[in-house]
Amino acid sequence: MSRVLLAFAFGAALQAAAQAQTRAPQSASSRTVLSTVTDNRNRPIVEFGPDDFVVREAGQPREVLTVRVADYPIAVVLDNGLGSARDFDAIRGAAARFVGRVGHRPVAIVSSDPPRLVSTFDDERAVVLERLEGLKAGASAGGLFQAIVNAATTIQETGTPFSAVVVLSSGTTSEVPTEFLTPILDSGAAVHSVFKRTVGESGGTEAARTGDALRTLAGETHGQFTTVYATASFQAALDNLADRMAREIMVEYLIPAGSATGNDVQLGVRIPGARVNGLGVSSR
Repeated sequence: MSRVLLAFAFGAALQAAAQAQTRAPQSASSRTVLSTVTDNRNRPIVEFGPDDFVVREAGQPREVLTVRVADYPIAVVLDNGLGSARDFDAIRGAAARFVGRVGHRPVAIVSSDPPRLVSTFDDERAVVLERLEGLKAGASAGGLFQAIVNAATTIQETGTPFSAVVVLSSGTTSEVPTEFLTPILDSGAAVHSVFKRTVGESGGTEAARTGDALRTLAGETHGQFTTVYATASFQAALDNLADRMAREIMVEYLIPAGSATGNDVQLGVRIPGARVNGLGVSSR
């Protein structure tokens, strides 16, 4: 997946920093831009049609094919290892509320102890919630980062243009594998983490190192890292993330056969006072 940060209103001349262009395939194809649109009071706008958007790529206008509220898959990784046992009921409850708020999209649940898919993207929402409710705290440190890799690998198999992994952890001491970043980056998923940090926790502890690794992972994947200090804050953090995802729009546009493509993509909207914030571009 090729991700390019965009932030401009219709008619502005701002461009992505990367200007490299490549040859397009000989047959027509499409790309998708993930974005948000706000009005002049910074309130989200989510009702659009293709004619409301303007896309230019490599200096050429592109035909907008579809516009829809983002419906990409989300894998929710729950740290149910020994380190999170004291907070696991709250983590599980916050995850269930989050699943109920993200709309009609594929959701999978992944546990860390052991690292496995508890439910898949093909499962009905009722099945996802039932299996989430049945998940229990484990008795070992578990494998949080292996669970994240499993989630990313499952996402990559779907071929989706955008996706997300949401990680919930509370003071885990799970080891960080030497090679875990590559398969996660290859999946193209944004990794969002909510990590409970104990007040007074030393930066040299295993739990603090896990938090630092999750923060780095969020930065590398253009995700969001949220530190909380109270168990009840898991729900508030996930509510904020669900609200953020609900504002996202996916704009698919056509690349004619033989046209140049690249990271020089401009997105505008024909709504007075509205502003576009691009979050990424994908060719999948």
